[in-house]
Amino acid sequence: MSAPSFFQTHMGQRFYEGTMPALVRELKRLNDNIERLVAAAERFAGQPPASSAEPTRPTTPGNSEGE
Repeated sequence: MSAPSFFQTHMGQRFYEGTMPALVRELKRLNDNIERLVAAAERFAGQPPASSAEPTRPTTPGNSEGE
């Protein structure tokens, strides 16, 4: 007589009825969080960087008066 298949064992039942659904839920949460992160990154991509304590130089040549 051969041994039972994995799904027929107590451990197999726990895996398919508990572990697998939990993995799927966590993958869904991970995907949702990545989608939110990407959306936030896309929103902030077009905005200038936040001001810092260090002064910045103008990107155009000339002085601060615009000359």
